[in-house]
Amino acid sequence: MNTKNRRIAVNVGAGFIPGMNAVVTGATLAAAELGWEVVGIRDGFAGLLEPGDYPDGGLLPLSPQLVESLDQAGASVLGQSPRVDPFHMRQVDEDGMLKEVDRSDELLAALQEQRIDALVSAVGGRGLSVLYKLHRKGLNAVCIPRSLENDIAATMVSLGFNSALSFTIEMLDRARDAAKAARLIGVVEVPGEQAGWLALQAGIAAGADVILIPELPIDFDAVAEYLRGKMSVERPFGLVVVAEGIGLAESPASADEPSPMRASLSPLAAGESTGFAIEKSGRAAKIVANRLQLKLAEKTYPLVIGSWARGGPPTAIDRQLGLGYGAGAIRALNAGEDGVMVAFQPPDIAFVPLPEAINKVRTVPADSEMMLIARTLGICLGGEQ
Repeated sequence: MNTKNRRIAVNVGAGFIPGMNAVVTGATLAAAELGWEVVGIRDGFAGLLEPGDYPDGGLLPLSPQLVESLDQAGASVLGQSPRVDPFHMRQVDEDGMLKEVDRSDELLAALQEQRIDALVSAVGGRGLSVLYKLHRKGLNAVCIPRSLENDIAATMVSLGFNSALSFTIEMLDRARDAAKAARLIGVVEVPGEQAGWLALQAGIAAGADVILIPELPIDFDAVAEYLRGKMSVERPFGLVVVAEGIGLAESPASADEPSPMRASLSPLAAGESTGFAIEKSGRAAKIVANRLQLKLAEKTYPLVIGSWARGGPPTAIDRQLGLGYGAGAIRALNAGEDGVMVAFQPPDIAFVPLPEAINKVRTVPADSEMMLIARTLGICLGGEQ
């Protein structure tokens, strides 16, 4: 056991994901076993870059006594930042204009001033790229993958996915019951901009009739024909699960899609009253519902789970995974690993170099077991066979 006295920092990436307190607990307890000191950086990197914003300081001392009293079902004790990218920090200049500045050197100097030897950071896909750039500039960093969509390469399961999956299945069950009672087709959009893991696995569990994911093309005529064959007097309803990132480019433009002028505008360029604010969430469900209704002459109803999947307590699996990832990060540092991501590769916890995890997306393979299960159950996956 390495008894060298070290000072380790822990921080959390942007956006709420269940299980962050488990990561903090796992890292703190594992570091305490080695005799290391652990501090938490508040709100991403803001605790170091803007310490004056925090009356009690931007760093939170973490001890076994503190973390053992944390609510594992609550929000992260370290807080959340809207953005965690010191290379592109937003500031207002002397003219009142918003601009982006590079504060990465300032961040590294602050870490050195605080005598922090290494950073354990729980981040998503973009955050991994940011931490890799900081690592290239000299930061000793170990990353923990977190993603509701399970789209981070080099790991089988990202922290937060199982919690999102459980919640999404519950909501799909309710949507299916509502569709059955109302005798219509429910079209439910779930998170999944680039990967369809959440839509596919939740859709299978909830008994969906159709699951549309970004990895597969969509033939709306085939989907409509499939639903027509499924629906009857005895079964006058259907459930369609749609990942938000499904490909709709092959279909002609409609009023549901933003015009080139709207697309060129920043979402902050105008308020809702002007009609120029771009609302992305729910777009896929609305378009799919409209097209199926036109083809089937059956009533459809679009629903959106969206950010609701981010809330709530972590599942037992995510609590265990969070503790394992946090402790694994300390194991990596103790083993001299640098610039790596802790990855769950069943049954092992592995340490993967960051270049193997960044600029890639873990998509659903066409021959994956989940695809096979869906096809075996007779679920339509967009018209392909």
